[in-house]
Amino acid sequence: MPSVRLRIDLSYDGGDFHGWAMQPGLRTVEAELAAGLTTVLRLPSVTLVCAGRTDTGVHARGQVVHVDLDEHVLVAARGRDAGSPTEALARRLNGLLPADLRVRRVVAAPDGFDARFSPLWRRYAYRICDGIPDPMERGHVLAWPRPLDVAAMNEASAALLGLHDFAAFCRRRAGATTVRTLLDLAWHRDGDLITGLVRADAFCHHMVRSLVGSLVAVGEGRRPLSWPADLLVAGARDARVLVVPAHGLTLEEVAYPPDADLLARADRTRARREVP
Repeated sequence: MPSVRLRIDLSYDGGDFHGWAMQPGLRTVEAELAAGLTTVLRLPSVTLVCAGRTDTGVHARGQVVHVDLDEHVLVAARGRDAGSPTEALARRLNGLLPADLRVRRVVAAPDGFDARFSPLWRRYAYRICDGIPDPMERGHVLAWPRPLDVAAMNEASAALLGLHDFAAFCRRRAGATTVRTLLDLAWHRDGDLITGLVRADAFCHHMVRSLVGSLVAVGEGRRPLSWPADLLVAGARDARVLVVPAHGLTLEEVAYPPDADLLARADRTRARREVP
């Protein structure tokens, strides 16, 4: 029976979710999306794969998910909708899903596409207000009580770029590597709002929030410019590094290679990485 892999692009406000991954008795993004899909498609269950398993409280504008279906299930779910089966599925899902979770689009994925292993990079943003916080943005911006030196944070960030073992900034998981390529880490200020843009081939657990915590310590003058890079070289978690709150973090975008390179990219990603 012919099958089809669907790519689903999502946005969500993570404030009321216990992260992406399904957990018994807890409200998660995966559970809500799976419930919507099984209802619309009239299936007992579905298996979802996402580009980035966001933690409790983390938001997303550009999450990407894939799901494999028998083609006839997708066509049957269209019903009397005049659009294509994928357009109909997106509309019907948004009619069922809660307001803090939206499907931006559903498309048939090209051959070789894997939401988790095919990306070239993920980009996150972390937002901080070091002035008078806007109460309307309190769920998406970290209010910081002391002024931050953005130039110092940028100087310290530059030393972290490249291929490294980020064990000092990650919560270790058995069998998982902490080697990553950090492509961009830069800060800019717009009035009291400071935004850090972080881009890497992949991230390990708590990596972004730990990096931000070390750079905030530099920005307020509690640590020297070299401190984040010194932590990186030491290669071990340091209790002095603050893991900043999740609500300031948003998964903004996931980038994939051209269709012809998807399978090869996934194979390279699955290979365990080491620092040369």
